[in-house]
Amino acid sequence: MNPSPTFTTNQPQVAVLDDIQALETLIDQSVRHLGGQKYSVRQIESSLTYIFGVDTQLIEDETYYVVKVDGQLAGAGGWSRRKTLYGGNQAKAGLEDNLLDPAHDPAKIRAFYVAPHFARRGIGRSLMHTCEQAARQANFQRMELMATRPGQPLYAACGFQAIEPFDIVMPDGVTLPCMKMIKPLV
Repeated sequence: MNPSPTFTTNQPQVAVLDDIQALETLIDQSVRHLGGQKYSVRQIESSLTYIFGVDTQLIEDETYYVVKVDGQLAGAGGWSRRKTLYGGNQAKAGLEDNLLDPAHDPAKIRAFYVAPHFARRGIGRSLMHTCEQAARQANFQRMELMATRPGQPLYAACGFQAIEPFDIVMPDGVTLPCMKMIKPLV
């Protein structure tokens, strides 16, 4: 059997509000399938309720990107010039999402998801490259992210260094082990 071809033709595009329904489906599939390889069913269900979801602020800021292959949403991810490090709308309800100072603060890499049947075909790397370029253009000197277990290999391959483990404790008491990672842009 031949390996899946590497993603090469469709480049990331800025996400728009009309992408939200497809993004919700992508997030659910990605978290359940790819996340399900590293987390328990209870952790997956809780994280979909309390953490993972669309962050419309990223779309409105035009710092969230989608990759479509033959018209199908294959992946999404973005960066932010705002304080929030992780979580969809439901995770940051009522919290301030202030702008960061590029001279002092790291840009945030946010909400990377790939459709399971498009995994390991270069989509995540393409999204990361787009995010890095945009963050550099916005004068950020470094980037940080909160990596889930399935995302850590991609981020490490893209040059991020693990700096500290971080457990996200959700309102129902379920814990999601993650890793805070950072990368210089200079």
